[in-house]
Formats: sequence, C-alpha cells, structure tokens
Amino acid sequence: MLDHVDRDMSLEGHKLLITGPWRVPPPPAQIAHIQARFPKLVIEVREKLWTRLVDSGQEEDQEKLWKDVTILVTQGELPDAAQAPRLQYVQLWTAGAEQVVNKPAFKDTRITFCTANGVHGPPVAEWVMTTFLAWQQKIPTYLQLQRRGNWNRLDEISDDSVDKRVGILGYGSIGRQVARVAKALGMDVYAYTLHARPTPESRRDDSYVPPGLGDPEGTLPSQWFSGRSTEHLHRFLGSGLDLLVVAIPLTCATRGLIAQAELNVLRKSRTFVANISRGSVLNTNDLVQALNDGVIGGAALDVTDPEPLVDGHPLWTSKNVIITPHISGVSAAYGKRVMDILELNLERLSRGKKLKNVVRREAGY
Repeated sequence: MLDHVDRDMSLEGHKLLITGPWRVPPPPAQIAHIQARFPKLVIEVREKLWTRLVDSGQEEDQEKLWKDVTILVTQGELPDAAQAPRLQYVQLWTAGAEQVVNKPAFKDTRITFCTANGVHGPPVAEWVMTTFLAWQQKIPTYLQLQRRGNWNRLDEISDDSVDKRVGILGYGSIGRQVARVAKALGMDVYAYTLHARPTPESRRDDSYVPPGLGDPEGTLPSQWFSGRSTEHLHRFLGSGLDLLVVAIPLTCATRGLIAQAELNVLRKSRTFVANISRGSVLNTNDLVQALNDGVIGGAALDVTDPEPLVDGHPLWTSKNVIITPHISGVSAAYGKRVMDILELNLERLSRGKKLKNVVRREAGY
C-alpha cells in the first residue's frame, strides 16, 4: 500500500531510479517526455545498479544512493528496506514477480510492487500462433527438405486454423492477446481461470494493455472454465482443444501442474501444447514421453525445465517439438511499453489512485 501519496502532479519530492540490466533499454526520448510531464521529479538512469564506482575506485555509498529514492524500476534487484526508507513503488521489468516475492523488501514492507504485465502480449501471441501454424503447415519438415534441395510434398495434408479450438490456461494479458489473434484466424476460444468469471464485470481485466489490443472486456471466449481441483482442470483439458496455451504464473500450486495425467487427457484431440509460462509448470519427463509416444500432437516451448536446456537433454530430440531460448516476449517495443506502464502509474501516483499491475502479496503475482 502506498503511504503519504503525493497529489502534486509535478511529483515534487520524489526520486525515480531506473536500472537494468535490460535487453531493450528505455528510450531516452520517452524518459525525457516523462521528465517534462513531471518537471520536479528527479530521474536517474543506470544500466547496472551495483557496479558503479566513484572516482576513488571504492564502491559508492549505498546510504547516499538510496536515501531519496521513492520509485524504483528494476529487473529484481532490491535494496534492503533500511537502505531505502522512502521507497514507495517498485516497477518490475518482468511480467512475473517470483524473483522478488521472497525478498525482505517485498515480504516485510508495504512497498507497492507492479509488474510489466501486458508488455509481452503482442510478441508472445505472435510466437504462439507462429509455432502452431508452423506445426500445422509442416514447416519444420519442409525446411529440412529445403536444406537438402528436395522438392517433395508430404503425404499428410496440412490443415488451416478455421474452426480449431484454442484453450488458454490462464486468461491474463498474454492469454487475451492470444485470443484476439486466434479469433482473427477463425478459431474458437476457451478460457480457464482459477476463479469463476460468471458475469461481464468479473471477466474484465484492468491490467495494462497496449491500446486496441487484447480482450479487456473478456468477450472473446465462447466458454469459461475455472476451479482449483484436478477435476476442474481435466474438464477444461478434455474439451476438444486443438491448441493448449499454458500462460499461468509459476507458484507453488502451479509447479508440475501439467504432468502425465493431464497430458493423457489431451490424447483424444492430440492437442498441440504451447508453453510460454515457466518450464516448471510442465513435468519435463512426462512431456518428453508424451511427445515421443504421440500422446499429444506436438509442443512449442519457449521455456523449459531445466533452463537453459542442457546439451544432450532428451527434449532436444523429442518428436514434433519446437524449442526457443525464452525469447517470445522480447520485442523492440519492450522498453517503450514498460515506460508506458511507468508513466501511467506515475500519473496515478500523483493523483492518489491505485496503481496498475499491482502484485498481490497473498498470491505472489
């Protein structure tokens, strides 16, 4: 919870520290725009937080660094609570918060933490549909034939996506953008959420989303599934899915959620499984077995367990699998979108409003 909220639109008295490391840095022009919008906000940008040295060659005074910081943008590196007594709001570069939930600055304070939820929707949705379409159109096999200079048509005829069904396990910002793209291809959408969403109000999502994208009103799914039990999950998995998109956060409850029993439920439809969540949500050994035995039609994995995937791991040579090194959410627009969330939340902070994308301490995401 935010304490001593400053309702001065200039954000006088606040200091913002933006720190990496980052693969796609925040655009300088956008930082300048934020500075112009909040002229009394002090802004400092550092690519590496802990390695900057003063002229003497000694590590800089941490007390001096942190004493005035009220807002921090970070991958997950945090000061001790005592080091940053004025810190109110932490904006994470990531959609998940598992890297901070066990740190004292999260557990033992009332600092508001916000994720980059919504930033990843467009590139991840494109990755999901790219890999699914590549599988349907036999593109990996045709690429192998191309490398051999072999002009042969496969006996098995490719299919298109019209009237296929995608089941989205975890209907957050990424799942909602997947639904938007899938609907454009003529697919039916089923959604699964932990809690029931029986009303139009309950199906809305107030998280950040790039303008005009996603499914903020929750109108795209033709059916919603929910529940905590294995029975509820299996009812969803057994609903005739051509594509299963795993898009849930990694928690104690979701670790190993998709294992042999769940993969067997997908057998009837020979579902294609796309995991853009965390590798540990799927039981790797069971997944390898399901791929090689033809229990599921195939899989696209942007995340694995272990990660990075080690040399010689059986996943590399499993049947009908596409593996990428955790890159589906990376886009040239990443830094800009995180700064969009930051700017939106700075405005809300200045007006005393609740921030967007707040991490719920009881849930860990």
